[in-house]
Amino acid sequence: MKYTTLPNTDIKVSKICLGTMTFGEQNSEAEGHAQMDYAVANGVNFFDTAEMYSVPARQETYGSTEKILGSWFKKTGKRDEIVLATKIAGPNPNFTYMREKNDFSPASIKFALDHSLQRLQTDYIDLYQLHWPERKTNFFGKRGFESQEDGWEDNIQEVLETLESFIKAGKIKHIGLSNETPWGIMRFLNESKYNHLPKISTIQNPYSLLNRQFEVGSAEICMRENVGLFAYSPLAFGVLSGKFLTGESHPNARIKLFPQFSRYNSAQCNEATQRYSEIAKKHGISLAQMALAFVNQQAFVTSNIIGATTLEQLKENIGSIDLVLSDEIIAEINAVHAVIPDPAP
Repeated sequence: MKYTTLPNTDIKVSKICLGTMTFGEQNSEAEGHAQMDYAVANGVNFFDTAEMYSVPARQETYGSTEKILGSWFKKTGKRDEIVLATKIAGPNPNFTYMREKNDFSPASIKFALDHSLQRLQTDYIDLYQLHWPERKTNFFGKRGFESQEDGWEDNIQEVLETLESFIKAGKIKHIGLSNETPWGIMRFLNESKYNHLPKISTIQNPYSLLNRQFEVGSAEICMRENVGLFAYSPLAFGVLSGKFLTGESHPNARIKLFPQFSRYNSAQCNEATQRYSEIAKKHGISLAQMALAFVNQQAFVTSNIIGATTLEQLKENIGSIDLVLSDEIIAEINAVHAVIPDPAP
């Protein structure tokens, strides 16, 4: 395993992070425990979850993933060996079952944080993230920004002050954002700088061979402001494993089970994936490991969040850390990207 440092901290984290959103939906508690056992045995010390998991979010499984992590911590006693990241959900009219108001008010943050701590059976979170913005902006498969009246009043200073209070109380160590735009990242950085408030360590956004939009704007911010990308969906819901190119049926794949997540299911994505697959075959490597290694090698990436539903998949994904892509392979990847740039929004 390779390790890096969580920006603005002295915390060492594995370059591969175990994503857990399938625990409680596609994976049972026993399977989730087995994945965590395997990941730790192979050097992974970074786990990511969220209060709304498992995915797709629904009232019946709300908090199920955090509960599975909590039972593993209790069983193994390894909480202090793990750098634990979780998230508070932002506004969504479908998530009223989570709490009275899905916002980032002091009361909502306190409620969400305390309940996450209970489910996780811990008294602190290493990295607490805002899952998506309160304001309406372009995220979750929406490529461009459209001006709209959303009633949002800038409360970023108050949000940081609230998070600071929980840092002082020992419930949170560090903070991060998720599904944020360059504007949002800079607003948080400016508030922390000019008001002497906690600085974000990471931004968790999608990043893969099918979606490199982070490189436009946000990557420069990360490099210049010492913020790390916490990359999610590096295999594009399994599309970049190449399994959908064979013509075989995969009824239990995420993209088949949850057709509402359709960003990776397009003719352009299929064409780009086919071309990337040809590069992998030419060089005698697996497409999945090539896709993950590409993310691992980016200088602005702090950790690559990999998810799996089987131990076989998990083994291959973690093994990508040992693959270093040559300049020739990178050039060939970039040639495809130039022709079919960011087919998945």
